[in-house]
Amino acid sequence: MTPRSRRKIIVIKLTGGLFNKNEPRKIKNFSNILNSYHSNNKNKLQIILVIGGGKNAQVYISTAKKLGADQASLDEIGIEISRIHARLFIAALGDNAYPYPPLTLLEAVKAAETGKIVAIGGFQPGQSTNAVAALVAERLKASLFINATEVGGVYNKDPTKYPKATMLTKVTVTELGKILGKSKTDAGTYDLMDPLALKVIARSKIPTKIIRCNSKELRMALDGKIVGTLVGS
Repeated sequence: MTPRSRRKIIVIKLTGGLFNKNEPRKIKNFSNILNSYHSNNKNKLQIILVIGGGKNAQVYISTAKKLGADQASLDEIGIEISRIHARLFIAALGDNAYPYPPLTLLEAVKAAETGKIVAIGGFQPGQSTNAVAALVAERLKASLFINATEVGGVYNKDPTKYPKATMLTKVTVTELGKILGKSKTDAGTYDLMDPLALKVIARSKIPTKIIRCNSKELRMALDGKIVGTLVGS
């Protein structure tokens, strides 16, 4: 294993939207890319994955809400779904993966010390997986935090509502906070970056890229090429 001091740690948050359809080939394609970077000794990369719950989590959260579950319980349901997604990635990654999703930040640190690819879901109620990824990146002193989303970057307006919205190549954390406004914090409704994730990125000055969740842009981001939106201090 490459000594910890020489490893470049990259934390990748993958949207739970990858699991919206039953497409094992797509998951396998991503895992093949991650395995290739993990096994390339020239890169000396260690990859930590944090995976969201997506629509699968929203479906169960919606059902539980109708049954009278409280917000903390709804969050816990979303967390369980994100951990199931992490387990699917572990299956796809094979021997290169740490065998189970860490349940806490401390467990994530210990898992990272093995040198394996670590796949993580949520940690605790009130935290989005974006926040989990930011906290893991902070604790592990990651060289880069890649947030692979369904929109592909930061826009001056909501691209789902305004087709002519312009994607920004670079923003500060303050600018991003203003663009996103007040993010919702109900279970299953976290936006591109929630307030806690932004706070962590800002206080530790974590280099962050927001990209589209596809194989081409992920490779570009891992290779240090210009892609998506760079979030700086």
